[in-house]
Amino acid sequence: MTQNGCSALEPYALRVLGDSMAPEFPEGCIIIVDPGHAPRDGSYVIVEFAGDIFFRQLRCDGERRFLQPLNPQYGGFELTPPYTIRGGVVQQVGKRRAQRKHYD
Repeated sequence: MTQNGCSALEPYALRVLGDSMAPEFPEGCIIIVDPGHAPRDGSYVIVEFAGDIFFRQLRCDGERRFLQPLNPQYGGFELTPPYTIRGGVVQQVGKRRAQRKHYD
């Protein structure tokens, strides 16, 4: 399966819009998303939910799933089906090698 010449399972880059994930992910930074990443509690994820796409931290409480922003000015919310986890953030790209961060 391909979209625009890329496999749906290939990692891709996104630019962060807004400050809901600051200070770890400031507005304008580039993140690398792996669609094959197995999300777990604490993972940074891209989720399609209620007609929108969200970049948040996944929090798990038993069978319940929540999306939590890092910026305390924003509120988190519970994920209820239907939703689709589009991938996990595996890297933040910096202009210099020392600025690059990797995530599990």
